[in-house]
Amino acid sequence: MYKYIRDAWKNPSESYVKELMQSRAPVWRRESVINRIDRPTRIDRARSLGYKAKKGYVVVRTRVRRGGMRKSRFTAGRKPKRMGVKKITPKKSIQRIAEERVARKYPNLEVLNSYWLWEDGKFKFYEVILVDPNHPSIKSDSKINWICEPQHTNRVFRGLTSAGKKSRGLRGKGKGAEKVR
Repeated sequence: MYKYIRDAWKNPSESYVKELMQSRAPVWRRESVINRIDRPTRIDRARSLGYKAKKGYVVVRTRVRRGGMRKSRFTAGRKPKRMGVKKITPKKSIQRIAEERVARKYPNLEVLNSYWLWEDGKFKFYEVILVDPNHPSIKSDSKINWICEPQHTNRVFRGLTSAGKKSRGLRGKGKGAEKVR
């Protein structure tokens, strides 16, 4: 079953996903920016990133702006030719910014991972998987209890999630990636 769900999300324009998400996105825009949900929208992606349908796991949908940043400049007089206002790009990815905002909203939970959900002209939507390190079912599970250790506190702010490692340049291996780490 997960194979067919994954294939539908690979090409959303060719499957039923596009119509479904185009009807859901206007509702999501009217909701609050960070919104806790009962179950993941993309169950295949959530399961591949470590989500389990049990107590201690929380899924949050969040909305972040699209596009580059604008640098605030003075308005008096004229603008110098090479001042640079519109093409300012942040060092953090938008996905990493979304993860950090969710982590600030839920300070007692740790961010496990996140994945892209949908985007329109103005916003990108992500779902963030959070884990409660103090929950008994998490502490007893041998596959996830590593997140209870003290070195994994605030891991999202130190770039230890998947999106954080990507923006830190830790995806490359082998020749040419010696000095990255």
